[in-house]
Amino acid sequence: MTQPHTHASHPAIIKRLRRASGHLNSTIDMLEQGRTCLDVAQQLQAVEKAIQQAKKALIQDHLGHCLEDLVGPLDAGQRDSLDGFREITRYL
Repeated sequence: MTQPHTHASHPAIIKRLRRASGHLNSTIDMLEQGRTCLDVAQQLQAVEKAIQQAKKALIQDHLGHCLEDLVGPLDAGQRDSLDGFREITRYL
């Protein structure tokens, strides 16, 4: 059995995903209640945004920890490159 792969950011990511799950459940309820398409679309946007933010946080955390663990200690130039790469992931 492998050890759990966790990072300090994982509780915050779990919180975001639980929020997304709540938004999704609300969206289903709204459809069942016959709410307007505009209301449902707004709620779906909230679901999508919450999942997107969780994904970004996970990817940025991975770049910050796992990639550096793979390549070992970085010098200042390499760290700048990694920081630039991590920064550009904000635009995913």
